[in-house]
This record gives sequence, C-alpha cells and structure tokens, in this order.
Amino acid sequence: MVGWFEIPVNDMARAKLFYETVFNIEIKEVDFGGFLMGWFPDNNGAYGATGTLVKQDSYIPSQEGILIYFMSEDVQNELDRVEDAGGKIYQPKTQISEEHGYMGVFIDSEGNRVALHSNS
Repeated sequence: MVGWFEIPVNDMARAKLFYETVFNIEIKEVDFGGFLMGWFPDNNGAYGATGTLVKQDSYIPSQEGILIYFMSEDVQNELDRVEDAGGKIYQPKTQISEEHGYMGVFIDSEGNRVALHSNS
C-alpha cells in the first residue's frame, strides 16, 4: 500500500552522496523553488514504492520516525558500504525467520534510521 516516501535531510549533497554510495545508484536532484528533492531511481513499473530525499525547513531528520525498508539482494552488501559513506550500523544483518529472510538497520548521514530487507 505504500506509494511514495520522503526522507528528510539537512545537507542534500551529503545525503545524496551517502545514498548513491550505499545503494550504488544515481539520485537526480531537483529544486522546486526552494523545495529541494533528490529523486531515487524509479522502479520501472515494478512492485514497490519509490521516493525522494527532501531538504526543506519542515522536514527534520529523526531516528524515532517511521521506518522505511529498502529491498536488497543481500542486506550485507549495503551494510558493508554504510560506514564508509558516513553512516552508522544500527542493527547488523539479522535473520527474521526462515520464511521472512533478513533485515539490517543503519543510521544515514542525516541521522535517519533506515532498514534493509533481503531473502538471503
């Protein structure tokens, strides 16, 4: 049911570099008259939501807010890049159960808590 997400940032350049490094992607920066957004690649119509980084006064990074899960081939791949990109590991790769795979959680360069999920 999730159709869109927005991750608050204090420093767009730093956050953009962090997410590009961790996920090995390119984020497109767009300025809507002072409402700065960093667009994650779209999912080409595949199942799942896409979204943006957002820099605007009313968007405040937090570890206490909603937890977003990014899908991954193997959670460890992204976790291995988090610290070099300027983030922190919050929860290492952990098996949820045999049928539900694995998860891991990191704190991004802006102070947001973000999760990963993979089947292996």
